Amino acid sequence: MQLFNRKFSISSEKQKLLWVYGLSMSFILVCIVLILKQYFWLPIAIPMLLALVMLYIFALDKVILLIVFLTPLAINIQNFDLNVGVSIPSEPLMMGVLAFGFMRLLFNYSFDRRVMRHPVTIAILIYLLWMFITCITSEFPLVSFKHLLAKLWFIIPFYFMGTQLFREFKNIRRFNWLYIIPLIIVIGYTTYNHAMNGFTEVTGHWVMKPFYNDHTAYGAILAFFTPVLAGFSFSKEFSTTSRWLSTLALVIILVALFLSYSRAAWVSVTAALLVFLVVYFRIKFRFILITVVAFVGLFFAFRWQIVDMLEDNKQDSSQNFVEHVQSIANISSDASNLERINRWQSAMRLFDERPVFGWGPGTYQFVYAPFQRSKEKTIISTNAGDLGAAHSEYLGPLAESGLPGMLTFLALVIAVIYTGIKLYTRTTNPVVRVTALCMMLGLVTFFVHGLLNNFSETDKSSVPLWGYIAMIVALDLYHSPLKRDSSAEERIVGEGVEEAAG
Repeated sequence: MQLFNRKFSISSEKQKLLWVYGLSMSFILVCIVLILKQYFWLPIAIPMLLALVMLYIFALDKVILLIVFLTPLAINIQNFDLNVGVSIPSEPLMMGVLAFGFMRLLFNYSFDRRVMRHPVTIAILIYLLWMFITCITSEFPLVSFKHLLAKLWFIIPFYFMGTQLFREFKNIRRFNWLYIIPLIIVIGYTTYNHAMNGFTEVTGHWVMKPFYNDHTAYGAILAFFTPVLAGFSFSKEFSTTSRWLSTLALVIILVALFLSYSRAAWVSVTAALLVFLVVYFRIKFRFILITVVAFVGLFFAFRWQIVDMLEDNKQDSSQNFVEHVQSIANISSDASNLERINRWQSAMRLFDERPVFGWGPGTYQFVYAPFQRSKEKTIISTNAGDLGAAHSEYLGPLAESGLPGMLTFLALVIAVIYTGIKLYTRTTNPVVRVTALCMMLGLVTFFVHGLLNNFSETDKSSVPLWGYIAMIVALDLYHSPLKRDSSAEERIVGEGVEEAAG
């Protein structure tokens, strides 16, 4: 019997060797044929493609992290005739993750059910469900379902699969640095182009191309990572080396943020700072509510005087920092501000026409043209109404998915911010506290920026957006000691967090 097993083992090893030799020889022959036919790139592309397929099958988490690294360097390729745009190489890779990830979610019963019961997940599912309903009632169902599919290839890989990726605390820091390092490369490229053009405000609008469409999208990402790097730089919970590297990266990003001339980005960072002060000093919610009500009351009491003052502001965008800040409130001559108002007014009229189901996700740019008013148009408006979306993460869903669409998005925002603040105020692990605060403030910059622009449909913003939301949920479920029943398990989790932070 032993002799039989030995012979069988030898035969099995020979078969494996024959397979290896056979496949190797076949590959070499294929490469020779391709080279002779002058397809020189295929012999390199084939093994890379095979390696990528193997990663999808056996190490999908590595593919997700690879996409994070490639996203800042991705270039948008657009066909205006077909109205199709794709970010290369990040979005094709995301489609693959969506397919493999969806199969895993369906057939892998080890997926943590607690994620599905978390308030943030429930908010996301309601948001997606209503979006699906409004795709059916859409003015252009094909456009809307395509929009929903694009939303899913961000949410499934970076939220649902992200929560499992971030069960290992070290993956949170990996995610951040894998995005920040290539972003610094883009900053270098942008700053060089800007220097070659004299650092003027006008050239600051396009010098980041082809990596970012314009200075607003570029500024939004710079603002997004500012609180995170600030937290990593000044918190004593992290190692000295980590803090020095974070400080260096923070200085680079702050300089780039200043040179971006993105007023919305500056406003969003200021808002994040105010939220930090509120959370850090534990200001009671009732005082915040009283302050907000007082400001709203004063605004309505003196609204006409405020409007007159704003209309008297003739300061346009400028290379001078003070003048550029003053131009934020210019609603009389600044074309950028006036075009935003034009888009917002059009969105409100679209909402008035279809208040419940809206016009369909992703359809705003195809339907808003007739809802423009001549007196509200600017030098950058078009009669065709073909220059993009509503310039708002809140009014866009209001026009496209009705009042329920905007409310489901607001519910998601509230659930995320509440979870982040709860983590900071209640967890006993200092590293988790700082990390949760940093992630939450990064999301605050995005949600505030969303009042003035909408970038959640782009890979550049959606990857960190849904990744950070997943981080907050993962911190809440897996790394907060309050969630643990066993003291021994608390100690193990705490040691893993401390090791990853160092």
